[in-house]
Parts: sequence; C-alpha cells; structure tokens
Amino acid sequence: MLKKLFGFGKDQEKITEEVIYSPADGSVIDLTDVPDPVFSQKMMGEGIAVEPANGAIVSPAEGEVIQLFHTKHAVGIRTVSGIELLIHVGLETVNMNGEGFEAHVKEGDKVKIGDPLITCDLELIKEKASSTVIPIVIMNGEAVESLEPAGEKDAQKGTTKLLKIKVK
Repeated sequence: MLKKLFGFGKDQEKITEEVIYSPADGSVIDLTDVPDPVFSQKMMGEGIAVEPANGAIVSPAEGEVIQLFHTKHAVGIRTVSGIELLIHVGLETVNMNGEGFEAHVKEGDKVKIGDPLITCDLELIKEKASSTVIPIVIMNGEAVESLEPAGEKDAQKGTTKLLKIKVK
C-alpha cells in the first residue's frame, strides 16, 4: 500500500529512454575530437562535447545533482532513468581552483532540463586552462543499452538534443 501511495516499487514504470540536451550554447563536437585523451579515448565513458559560446551552463537532463566538485568546474547528475552524467567545464580547469566559476546548485538538488548549474568566465578559462570545451560523459556505461547522437552541430542550452539513450 505505501509503495503504491508514494510511487515506488513494482507499480512505478521504469524510464527506459532518455534524451540528453546541450548544457551550453555553442558547437557540438564528437567526444573523440576533445583535445584530451582521457575524454577522446573514452577512458571515463561514452559521451559528446560542446565548445561553448558563453559561460552559462545548464542541466542537460532532469535528475539529481550527485556531485559538485569543490573547484566548481564539474558537476555530476543522476538522471531520472539512472544515467550518471558528468558535465566537465573546460580542460585542466581543476587547476583554476574554482577561480572564474560560480555554482548555482549543490549536491542533492533536484534539477530540470535548462536549470542553471554553473556560470563560468570563458575568457579566464581561455587564459588559464588548455580548453573551454565541455565534455558530457556517461559515467555508468553499463546501464546503457544504446546511445545515438542526435546529429546537431549548433547547440542552444537546454533545447538542443545531443544524445538519445536507451537504458537497460
């Protein structure tokens, strides 16, 4: 009875397909083109990337913030289907120790597509880090049955579809 009332247990329908939207305005690039082997060789997982046009970074999916790095350069989100996404703003930005980054969420926050996550100073990143590119990586690839890039080249944050995912 309680399970039925509160919407969990056998009665809750499992979400098996999900769309990941762009976390930033900019140009969509293949993960293999990211100038860092950790991402381009998919050592952390499958995904896609965006070369941002500005410093507004939003949630690419509905879910929960499961990690916010203390340096505010990256955030982890567990989507409603259980996919764990890492949104990593720039390359080698961890060395900036949070300078030029402002977080708008904290761990445990529920987010919807388009909710602000991070604001960053792109000019400062260009000056102090190796790249402004934003890899979006699926950290629990074992949960993915199939992944299909949407094929877009130009991205608008929160509205452009980047990936279609089928969950196991």
